[in-house]
Amino acid sequence: MGRDTEAVPTPPWHKTKPATRPRRHLDQDQIVAATLKVLDAEGLDAVSMRRVAAELDTGPASLYAHVANKNELLDLVYDRVLVDIEVPEPDPARWADQFKDVVRACWRATAAHNDIAAAALANIPVGPNSLRIAEGMLAILVRGGGLAPRDASWAIDRIALYIAADAYEGSLHLAKQRASGKSVQEYTDEFVGQLRDYYASLPEDRFPLTVGSVGQMTAGSSDERFEYGLDLLVDGLAARSDP
Repeated sequence: MGRDTEAVPTPPWHKTKPATRPRRHLDQDQIVAATLKVLDAEGLDAVSMRRVAAELDTGPASLYAHVANKNELLDLVYDRVLVDIEVPEPDPARWADQFKDVVRACWRATAAHNDIAAAALANIPVGPNSLRIAEGMLAILVRGGGLAPRDASWAIDRIALYIAADAYEGSLHLAKQRASGKSVQEYTDEFVGQLRDYYASLPEDRFPLTVGSVGQMTAGSSDERFEYGLDLLVDGLAARSDP
């Protein structure tokens, strides 16, 4: 399934205000691009209508002609992050691998843009790309994997949380790493080393399994751990599938 460039109905909670006379010619794409630039450079907390307007050398009122508020703006930015994700036509012989590929692509796209994942938490993305990807994932699970619609729908909801939570945690560690002045490898080695030493120092008579599993508990890269969790989720779906 290719990228969807056609408009979809506007959710009732996104009611753009009537157009006013902006100080300069702007369109929604320019505003979204500027917001993504601010978010990538300064993080989600720095994003505000005033800050984005400053990036565009205009006033906040100019933005309100194109977006209703910050929440709608973040929805648009999150959808832009997903624009290049391709979803294949369902193949019953490969449905599990196809599904994993789409989940990985969503995770990498989200993790590549600072803490944009936080915008997807406690929210329901309804942009054209979000809807396109969700429809494609449902097709893979229902038509390819033979899952019941409820199983497929709830699975996508849970996996969306898995993607957002993992990507958001990664962004928090990235912020700490940048603040420390250390390289990613130096920060990771120090963080994991301190955690390993702490677990190993626990009273073994009270925490025998924790102390005995220190090596396993602190092993593995973020990619390896994401893959492990993804395997657990998809294996559970496979147990319910009937291609």
